[in-house]
Amino acid sequence: MRVNTHSEIALTTPITGGVTAGVAPAMPLSAVVPMGVDGADARQPGPKIALIDVDGLLVNQALSGPIFSGENPVAVFQEKLDVTRADKDVAALVVRINSPGGGVTGCDVMRHLLENYRKSTGRPIIVCLVDVGAGGAYYVATAGDAIVAHPTTLTGGIGVIWNSYNLRDLMAQFNIMPQTIKAGANIDMGSVNQAIPPETRKMLQQMADEYHVRFKQVVQASRPKLDAKDETNFDGRIFTASQAQERGLIDGIGYLDDAVALAKQRAQQPQARVIMYGRATNPAFSTYADRSNAMPTQAPLPLRMPGMERSRLPTFLYLWQPEPTLDR
Repeated sequence: MRVNTHSEIALTTPITGGVTAGVAPAMPLSAVVPMGVDGADARQPGPKIALIDVDGLLVNQALSGPIFSGENPVAVFQEKLDVTRADKDVAALVVRINSPGGGVTGCDVMRHLLENYRKSTGRPIIVCLVDVGAGGAYYVATAGDAIVAHPTTLTGGIGVIWNSYNLRDLMAQFNIMPQTIKAGANIDMGSVNQAIPPETRKMLQQMADEYHVRFKQVVQASRPKLDAKDETNFDGRIFTASQAQERGLIDGIGYLDDAVALAKQRAQQPQARVIMYGRATNPAFSTYADRSNAMPTQAPLPLRMPGMERSRLPTFLYLWQPEPTLDR
């Protein structure tokens, strides 16, 4: 008997004989390709509205580990943009975002890529925010020509966070004692081996403030209706769609269909077809198809504790702080 499962197996009767367990081999990645919705032929000539997704935690590295698995969001985003750029029939781009943000650098690179796409192609870019478009995800969204948010979207989160933990007591419980040899008094600033000293905290705060200023400058330059003197716009709080529209953070409230309609209007192509872009092994049967890049995986409780996955911490983040076990 062969059993494939992504979870546990509960047995009511004992097993006799040998039992083996293994991990199924990963499927090789296929190229990003255009795909029509519900079987439509994406290769048919004629004007198109390209729909691409940005979702999950936006960091410039593959999402591999005990908590999440997935591709590098920055690399996937660039690949999708390049494929749509090469398609001469694409008249406009709709970027659907569902993300709380991510790393300062990853989000900055993604915004840069989107801004260059708009300048090099001259195509209208409409951003559609779904469940969440906060922190660095909103930072990316400001590179579009217009931002449409669902009525129930949470957006904003214009702030910076340093995701560090003091694991000294936890390490001591496992009899793990640091034996650090260093040259340079601050080379271990932000270390998990101790509480952050006041002088180190001051330096990290200055860095966070610098990244925050950059975030505010980007928003102010791209959202002229936003009141730059109102500090509540920039203190990291999130807003509902109606609050965001009132403040000038977004241009309209609607659904994906409304964002597509606006893209057609801006491109002056009312008959354009919606074409999605993704891996050939992940076909789309609806414009609301789930094309999430990051897939949650099961992990033992200790690995889900905040700060335990140290290979990706700490770092500065443009991020609406999620549940702490999601810290990467």
